[in-house]
Amino acid sequence: MTEAPRILLTHHLKTLKLPTFLREYEKVARQCAAEGLDHVQFLSRLVELELIDRERRMVERRIKVAKFPTTKSLDSFDFKAIPKLNKMQVLELARCEWILRRENVIVLGPSGTGKTHVALGLGLAACQKGMAVSFTTAATLVNELMEARDERRLLRLQKQLDGVKLLIIDEPGFVPLSKTGAELLFELISQRYERGSKMITSNLPFDEWTETFGTERLTGALLDRLTHHVNILEMNGDSYRLGQSRARKAEATT
Repeated sequence: MTEAPRILLTHHLKTLKLPTFLREYEKVARQCAAEGLDHVQFLSRLVELELIDRERRMVERRIKVAKFPTTKSLDSFDFKAIPKLNKMQVLELARCEWILRRENVIVLGPSGTGKTHVALGLGLAACQKGMAVSFTTAATLVNELMEARDERRLLRLQKQLDGVKLLIIDEPGFVPLSKTGAELLFELISQRYERGSKMITSNLPFDEWTETFGTERLTGALLDRLTHHVNILEMNGDSYRLGQSRARKAEATT
């Protein structure tokens, strides 16, 4: 190919936003020539590479937007360490059909049992399936809601959160919420009722959620909305983090 057509082709591919096509076409052309493949097979290979790379970039973008504190998959979770956790139920949830049905997931268990790891793994699975996800801690979310209310942009934030397919709220049981904070969180969850999926991790059993949300009336109304269409994962057992730490130390000394 002479220089002028090459420059023009590069310009067109950049305009069409086909970076993989641009990066790979010469190499694929050589491969197809060596294999005796025609122009249709050449174009088919390039289009397939572009689609694969585009999907990878879209997944990476969704993961970035989700604001996961770290990226963890279910493949790296040691289910044997938490025998009470129903592995088949978790793997079924990883298919993300519950999100399409606008159901909820509540993950219950003591600190250190891997609740956040499972939540991150299910959130990652949702991103890989093309779904918008948002991850936040309960404390961070409540602070954002209160700041938005004070700055008269609460409606905008609520609409933004309403746009995600899956909202993950990590550990609302760590600290009690103020009356205003609890009410704002309740309002957000109520708005998503049967409209968008929520996943909540908590180190408190349901009968102790009043300690976080303040009143039995508010807690009851909240649980009523969360548990109407719910999948519950129970992760009672020894500390998952402690077990992982011991295993790493044992490997280091062998």
